[in-house]
Amino acid sequence: MKNYWLSLLICLSTVSCTPIFSGTHPSQRPGSTPCNCSSDNGNNTTVTDPTSSKPNQSIEDQLANLANQVHNKWGDKEFLEAGKHRYVKYLDGYRTRAHIDFDKGKIYVSTISQYQPKETLKKAIIGTVLMPADPSHVDLFSDKSIPLRGRPFLLGQIKDQENKDIEWPWRAGKYADYLIENKLQSKTIKNGKAYYVEISMVDDHLEQREFQYADLIKKASKEYDISIDLIYAIIQTESSFNPYAVSHAGAYGLMQVIPKTAGADVFKLVKNKPGIPTKEYLFNPAHNIDTGTAYFYILKNRYLRDITHATNKHYSMISAYNGGSGGVFTTFDPSKTKAINEINSLQPSQLYWALTNKHPKAEARRYLEKVLKFQKEFNEKA
Repeated sequence: MKNYWLSLLICLSTVSCTPIFSGTHPSQRPGSTPCNCSSDNGNNTTVTDPTSSKPNQSIEDQLANLANQVHNKWGDKEFLEAGKHRYVKYLDGYRTRAHIDFDKGKIYVSTISQYQPKETLKKAIIGTVLMPADPSHVDLFSDKSIPLRGRPFLLGQIKDQENKDIEWPWRAGKYADYLIENKLQSKTIKNGKAYYVEISMVDDHLEQREFQYADLIKKASKEYDISIDLIYAIIQTESSFNPYAVSHAGAYGLMQVIPKTAGADVFKLVKNKPGIPTKEYLFNPAHNIDTGTAYFYILKNRYLRDITHATNKHYSMISAYNGGSGGVFTTFDPSKTKAINEINSLQPSQLYWALTNKHPKAEARRYLEKVLKFQKEFNEKA
């Protein structure tokens, strides 16, 4: 069944879409800046909802406020915050937290509450295993409770003591009781005692997450004429298919879209709407995959359109998604025109070497390698 779906998705990825850009060169668009999804600049601006004039707090400020609360309760050594490949949610006055390490396939639910710690832990376990698949319903930056609504995000990624999927509160409650009775651990920390349980995810937890987004990826691939294997590889690189992913660069969601750069370009050039997307918009998996893929279309058909060789353009698109199209050009020459001429004179192997050895950003040099590796793995599985 898995091979069938993967093969079907790859087949559908060949469908092309109608061009959405005029012939205007990006340099002729007022205020145009070739921008990337991971961060081309270090400034943190206020994110504004395009349907509202009410500003949202920047991600840096939200993480800083959260850090102050956590350091006070847990101490410096026990500090944890959400990241690209790590989910962290605090509850109960910041005395309880859920931590999912998507790279290691481990879930840790802990509490430093000294009043009824087992009851507190049980509630947190239930909320964690039933957390919603849509992160826009969960506030990662406060201690607000997790709303139990819709399909659980972890469904199929963990099994209970009877090797059953956990979809309903009654089964989650039984599993929490089992964990507390049989797997409860404790340790001494700076500010007291912490109680916790560790949950191992199933061996194919990554594939389980991949399947959740198959239809969304197929739809975006068809609409923007971007290959399915590339979208999968980008999501795996950016977030390990963690829809709750955040970064200090101000990126959100599966494809780690930054609102003020890639998000702004997609809104203006593709969606024909003002403003930039909110974090709630980008935490929605459908919006995130659509926005990230639309930005690849912008790279392909606008910022990097003068690169003639298909493979060279492919490598340049991947590098630009992380380090900006400007980073691709300055790898070869400060002049964009000269840089494009040099890129067009190179064989793909020569361009690959340059982007993985000479790119001004070390992260971008590694990024191209990672994405191509995951693309290859995806196609081998198919």
